[in-house]
Amino acid sequence: MREPTTGDTAPKATAGPSVPHEKSRFFALTLGSIGVVYGDIGTSPLYALRESLRHLHGGGFDRDEVFGVVSLLIWALIVVVTLKYVIFLMRADNKGEGGTLSLLALVEGAIGRTPFVFMLAAAGAALFFGDAIITPAISVLSAIEGLEVVTPAVTPWVLPLTLVVLAVLFAVQARGTGAVAAWFGPITAVWFAILAISGFVHILDDPGIVFALDPRHAVRFLGEAGGIGLVVLGSVFLAVTGAEALYADMGHFGRLPIRVAWLGFVFPALAVHYLGQGAFLATHHEAIDNPFFLMMPTWTLIPMVIMATLATVIASQAVISGAYSLTRQAIRLGLLPRFEVRHTSETERGQIYMPRVNRMLFVGVVLLVVTFRSSSNLASAYGISVTATMLVDSALAVVMLHAAWKWPLWKALAIVLPFAAVESVFLAANSMKIVDGGWVPVGLAGALMVMMWTWSRGSGIVLERIRRESVPLSDFLRMIGRSHPFRPEGTAVFLTLDPETAPTAALHNLKHNRVLHRHNLILNVRTARAPWVADEERLEIRALNEDFTLVLVTFGYAETPDIPLALTLLRKEGIKFDIMKTTFFVGRRSFKPSARSEMPAWQDRLFVRLAREASDATDFYRIPSGRVVELGQQMHV
Repeated sequence: MREPTTGDTAPKATAGPSVPHEKSRFFALTLGSIGVVYGDIGTSPLYALRESLRHLHGGGFDRDEVFGVVSLLIWALIVVVTLKYVIFLMRADNKGEGGTLSLLALVEGAIGRTPFVFMLAAAGAALFFGDAIITPAISVLSAIEGLEVVTPAVTPWVLPLTLVVLAVLFAVQARGTGAVAAWFGPITAVWFAILAISGFVHILDDPGIVFALDPRHAVRFLGEAGGIGLVVLGSVFLAVTGAEALYADMGHFGRLPIRVAWLGFVFPALAVHYLGQGAFLATHHEAIDNPFFLMMPTWTLIPMVIMATLATVIASQAVISGAYSLTRQAIRLGLLPRFEVRHTSETERGQIYMPRVNRMLFVGVVLLVVTFRSSSNLASAYGISVTATMLVDSALAVVMLHAAWKWPLWKALAIVLPFAAVESVFLAANSMKIVDGGWVPVGLAGALMVMMWTWSRGSGIVLERIRRESVPLSDFLRMIGRSHPFRPEGTAVFLTLDPETAPTAALHNLKHNRVLHRHNLILNVRTARAPWVADEERLEIRALNEDFTLVLVTFGYAETPDIPLALTLLRKEGIKFDIMKTTFFVGRRSFKPSARSEMPAWQDRLFVRLAREASDATDFYRIPSGRVVELGQQMHV
């Protein structure tokens, strides 16, 4: 397999004073990845082993069963996280970016947007949102439940305290996370160190637990457990939730720092802790209600609850930020309408806040906490969306290897099918949770997929109708030559969806105002199949005549479009651009349902509703409102 280098941020061997700088940068990236990438998977020890063993005889398990479940946990980490994501899938980067939608962009670049590929990517993106809602709920709730170990008197306060922590977490999103993000890595590193130390100490409770590293214990357990073994696997999968973050966050930290963090620190800490927690439960069966906190010394319980809360808040923050980034990518790829994007940092382009997404996540998380009321109940809803997302990644990986990398189909299948087989077993196990709560992420993902399908389909219908009903650009230019409009000084910029047709705003401006500026730009914004676009590739300029210039502006799907900033690049091409002497003409379309729509009536109404929720082009493209003239138009879909 080829090894793309665009996503790597490893220090290069250089001479001189730059070496210490490169080493410190690599260390910072590795530490940062521990906080952001591994926050979710690092909180799994709070509940993964407990929930797995609870399925056995009503919690009455024996020593061999503990060994078998611990072996399953560790080998799930090895197969799913280490082999699939760290070693294999992280090689499939799109100019350094990873994740389901990056795979979609790679595949579409090779074969175009087919219905199969679109539905796969939409399913993966939608399922991620199911995970983004459940992760904060189960993580924070499980941490606060540690107070019950200190004193049962706080039990009535667990739910209110959880809601307070979550309310604060979502409230601070609007302020950005830059001020606290620097602490994510160190705090999570301390958390993993605590996991390793506490696990190592309790391995001495039953040193034979180290033999759980032998996968034969896992195989023997599944063979002897019968049907209950599949149920246990559904909870074992809780140990690897968050694994997809390895791939999705590759563009933020680079392939090598994420790999080094996992192989050199995170995985050993998790493995040692699961071994120690297993040894503790093998000798203290009565601790099954909350083994994580009960295995800690009594004097450390309050600090550990605080530490666990911090770790779960960081894990939740990573998922929330991931939801923002994924939504932005989905918007740029045409899967969702334009939602408001606010930048919370002047220096970090990845630090964004999306009010609508934040409200949706907060409402969903609160409803989950109030409905399920405990982390054990929430565990029934957790896992199915993550498993399905992993299967989507596997399916897209096969298409990508075959179509984009030109591998023979048999070779692509030989690499991916073993992982897909393991994930299919986990999906089957998690599917048994649907009645007990697994319907929540499945239902949410289904609703989001319908939204994405409706928006993509409706947008295509609208664009096709605009092309049919619009005036060809060449005819428009000839028409202007025969008219005699007023010619004020300055530059007019007309945004258009189709560079082959005359901008609607330009037609209305001439028809109603009879005005044509001295300099006119027809601007078409495009989305590349790459996450980022270099400045030298940003603009494509075509002189149409003395009055009009066509400018094609390209942004990557991971970028937030900034038209004024992009247009400053015109100066390098010898074209004068002064924002204070420029007027942007933007067409604002409002949609109404039509009895003759190409979509079913319900889908037609849904598209109109989504269009009303979309941010206007002025805000989305970061155009100064004082320089904009909006011209409205009604359309029936």
